[in-house]
Amino acid sequence: MNIRRRILFSIAAAATLATALATGFTGSGAFAADRFITVASTTSTRNSGLYDYILPMFTKATGIEVRVVAVGTGQAIKLARNGDADVLFVHHKPSEMKFVADGFGIERKDVMYNDFVIVGPASDPAKIGGGKDATKALQMIAGAKAPFASRGDDSGTHKKELGLWKAAGVDVKGASGSWYRETGSGMGATLNTASGMSAYALTDRGTWLKFANKGDLRILVEGDEGLFNPYGVIVVNPAKHPHVKKADGQKFADWLVSKEGQAAIAEYKIKGHQAFFPSAQ
Repeated sequence: MNIRRRILFSIAAAATLATALATGFTGSGAFAADRFITVASTTSTRNSGLYDYILPMFTKATGIEVRVVAVGTGQAIKLARNGDADVLFVHHKPSEMKFVADGFGIERKDVMYNDFVIVGPASDPAKIGGGKDATKALQMIAGAKAPFASRGDDSGTHKKELGLWKAAGVDVKGASGSWYRETGSGMGATLNTASGMSAYALTDRGTWLKFANKGDLRILVEGDEGLFNPYGVIVVNPAKHPHVKKADGQKFADWLVSKEGQAAIAEYKIKGHQAFFPSAQ
């Protein structure tokens, strides 16, 4: 094949791929629904299995398919700021409020909450087990130089963790690469790392309940008010990005905080445990 033909072939292939993505071609000879929205969200909501439970209910009620891009909260916010999503559904309220204040979101609505927990090996070298003070527990982990696996990915969980270390007066930057290990990965992968190296970690409870490879890890610290984990939904502002699907995005946000949406969230359980608690005002 000569150079000109190769170029033409590449252009044609790219155009075919772009068309398939734009129209929702599934790769199995069928096309997905034309009416859909894109939601930039967190790995915790996906890893917990919540979306698999509630999204079919929303689609059945509205005819709108929801395509979730699950990344860390920081990356999800970047996607929404760039207009690459119609809705933002994450769990770091200060960042969410800034997103709205900067004009990228219309309004933040409380949707649900659960909590964070500190997990670690049953041997518990830092002796934090049974405690309810997260900052004290982190001080003890740092004092023992016990291995700690951090997501290190600018996610909502990572932001929460860094805030706790700051409150504990511990400089984890200086410890990076020694007892403090940053995985740069999602929650599930970070828990796998913690399990493999008998390390401590901060995790949202939903992912922990769903996580199958617990190995020797146990919940060691829980119940601290500082481990509260609220989730909010924001429709991306069409004044910034006119192409966003505001009407259908708003339908999704409104459904999440409606009686039906809140009931669906409350009904979702993992191994008999309620994973999230509705909090719409």
